[in-house]
Amino acid sequence: MGTQIMLIHAHSPNLQPNSYYNAGLELGALRGCSSLGFDLVTRAVDPDDANRLRLLASILDRERPTGLILSPPLSDDVEFIEAAQRAGVQVVAVSAGERARDVVTAVGIDERAAGHAIAQHLVSLGHRRVGFVNGPAEHRAAALRYDGFREALRESGIEDEPWTSIGDFTFRSGVEAGEQLLGDRKVTAIACANDDMAAGVMLAVHRAHLDIPSVISVTGFDDTPMSEIVWPPLTTIRQPIKELTERAVHLLAESQSNGAPHYDALPFELIVRQSTSPPPEFLTP
Repeated sequence: MGTQIMLIHAHSPNLQPNSYYNAGLELGALRGCSSLGFDLVTRAVDPDDANRLRLLASILDRERPTGLILSPPLSDDVEFIEAAQRAGVQVVAVSAGERARDVVTAVGIDERAAGHAIAQHLVSLGHRRVGFVNGPAEHRAAALRYDGFREALRESGIEDEPWTSIGDFTFRSGVEAGEQLLGDRKVTAIACANDDMAAGVMLAVHRAHLDIPSVISVTGFDDTPMSEIVWPPLTTIRQPIKELTERAVHLLAESQSNGAPHYDALPFELIVRQSTSPPPEFLTP
């Protein structure tokens, strides 16, 4: 029997899947496995399921993978991670938050620096009234993006906290968050913790008969294919999604996940497209 690597996606039956992100993770893991002659299997676990540890034990007992790759927010679930480790399975977590990195080797980007870069871009254009659509509380990588975003605003002399809304990384939650931010405050820019929510915010802006970017600038995160499909094309952070899981496979193959936990940070890039511009004069201080 060959070496089997298992990629476990977090999937809630109540939410639409982030198909671009999940597909990128699978393609990267497949590329890594193919180069090493490994087999790849994928499974889905609901992170909100009270029986998720029992389901994990059943999966591991039945399929006995050599290594396990966890995607967010399971990659932040320390209890889930430690259950897999007790079963004798090597684990690498993708885009794990700081608490999970204490117990498991992880691969991702510098999330705080990426959030900082988005805010710096908006500030450099002249924006001072900004909103941020964050992810759910259990997604620690998104929280780090927000931390970096706030830090850049403070460094630029903007003491007020960004106006925030919470989404669940889906397009629909982006629409709702956009409507809230547009209704509550005269923001000139809205940054989002992923591209799906940014696309939803853009729909809310269009429905409000406001122009992007001359009235409202919008940014995303991930640089999924959606970012080039929406209109106008989306300014975003290019996260090397496929490279994250490809690197995770190699970490498992090198047995580095058995040593002291460490965080393997891959480079990110700010991609500036047509969804951002200087704010309109009538909204600037």
